[in-house]
Amino acid sequence: MLEQIMNSPNFNYLGRGLAAANLRQEVISNNIANVNTPNFKKSDVVFEELLAKEIGMDDSGRLPLVRTHDRHLPVGMIGGAKASIQEDDTTTMRVDNNNVDIDIEMASLAKNQLYYNAMATELGGYVNKLKNVITSGQS
Repeated sequence: MLEQIMNSPNFNYLGRGLAAANLRQEVISNNIANVNTPNFKKSDVVFEELLAKEIGMDDSGRLPLVRTHDRHLPVGMIGGAKASIQEDDTTTMRVDNNNVDIDIEMASLAKNQLYYNAMATELGGYVNKLKNVITSGQS
C-alpha cells in the first residue's frame, strides 16, 4: 500500500518538479556569479518540455484522452523525464564573449522561486490529504 502511494503520479511529478527547480536555482546562481567572467556561457535547465512530452501533451498543451473501456480513463505512465542542464553557446552579450544578462537572470530567479513554492505547496497538500485519509478512522 505504501509503495502505491509513494509511486503515485502526483508524488512522482511534484518530486521531480521540485528537483528541477532546485537544479535551476543552482544554475541561475552560477550564471549570476559569473556575470563578469570573460568567455563564460550561461546555462539553462530543461525539464518542463520533457515532462510535457512524457505525459503526452500535444503542441497546444492539451492532453489527448483515450478510453480503453466505457468506464475507464487512461492513467498516465510514470516515466523518467529528468531535468538537464543545457549550455547556451549560441549567443554573445558583450565584447568579452560572455552571454549572461543580469536582468534576465534575476527575473528567472524570481520566477523559479515562485515555481518552487507552488510545487512545495502542492506536494505538502497532497501529503496532508494522504495523512487525513490515513488518520480519519482513528480517534
